[in-house]
Amino acid sequence: MYLPIIGAFLEATGMILEKRMLKLKKFNYKNYVVYGFLGIVLIMMPFLYFIWQVETEAFKFWNLIIFLFIVFVSVLGNLFSCYALKRENISEFEPAWLMLPLFTVILAAIFYASERNIAIFILALVASITLAATHVKRHHLRFNRYMTAAVLSSLFFSIELVASKPILGYYSPFSFYFLRCLFVFAVTFLIFRPSFKAIDKKSGALIGLIAVIWVFYRVIIYYGYIFWGIVYTTVLFTLSPVLMLLFAVVFLKEKPTIRQVIANSVILICVILALVFK
Repeated sequence: MYLPIIGAFLEATGMILEKRMLKLKKFNYKNYVVYGFLGIVLIMMPFLYFIWQVETEAFKFWNLIIFLFIVFVSVLGNLFSCYALKRENISEFEPAWLMLPLFTVILAAIFYASERNIAIFILALVASITLAATHVKRHHLRFNRYMTAAVLSSLFFSIELVASKPILGYYSPFSFYFLRCLFVFAVTFLIFRPSFKAIDKKSGALIGLIAVIWVFYRVIIYYGYIFWGIVYTTVLFTLSPVLMLLFAVVFLKEKPTIRQVIANSVILICVILALVFK
């Protein structure tokens, strides 16, 4: 049960590090997507011998179609995300990115009867809306192309995650993520054909660190989807801002606003009730 909390922390860390990379002039968003997925593939390859697991059902026609659809949507989600991160500050990007849990909960409930536990769904919906709404300010409602790209990235990632559920059981979470990233790398490399001269030792090490973070993050998500379901896992991941605010108060001596205290209290109550109802 601690895994989603760790995953939420990894998500925030990975996003901040990616923004740092994309601030460098030598990386454009297209090339960075290729470099990032190459890093993930290289990090995962040495472990395939020990963790590889793919069942024969994964190669049936419709399961392969679903997998290819996931790759296609993932390419779009990553391109839109990196495009937005390249131009927007984290504070501007975050409200659009935090639409991801809301999109995921709604889509999961629409497409899967197993995700329609009314109590868990309502709690996830309240937590997701609270999470997104408390980070939106008036100026965020003035959409430019970068904010539009950020919202689209959240939508495409949520579609990808929800579409993954029918075939996740045919793979280990590690194997599924490796194949997904391998195909995304191949597609983006063939399209953009970037030069790798821009990657020096320092940036290569940072790309490797980011890759490790995303591997652990996605494996945790897939594990949660397999054993707990999409909606339940999503509501647990909304605990991320509560933890970050708590750390800021305890370690950085920051003073939270009344709005932050109320919003995070609502999310915490939703998570606790979800644990009870589960």
